[in-house]
Amino acid sequence: MNKIMFFAHLRDRVGEESVTKDVSGKTISELKQMLEENYELKLDSVMAAVNEEFASDDEVIQNGDTIAFIPPVSGG
Repeated sequence: MNKIMFFAHLRDRVGEESVTKDVSGKTISELKQMLEENYELKLDSVMAAVNEEFASDDEVIQNGDTIAFIPPVSGG
């Protein structure tokens, strides 16, 4: 199983801080696509981290990994 965490407006959109799903064997890109379909999210400009390390879209998720999605920071 994997813990998938959401920050900022993504958390509001999903309605939860995190969800638990078995996504081992999928790439970050495949997970993004799955989440976009399930939660109607736009994740193309969102950074992903696996076990607190930034990850590329082609990184393969392992069983037990924690994945976080972090939207870009905007200032004002």
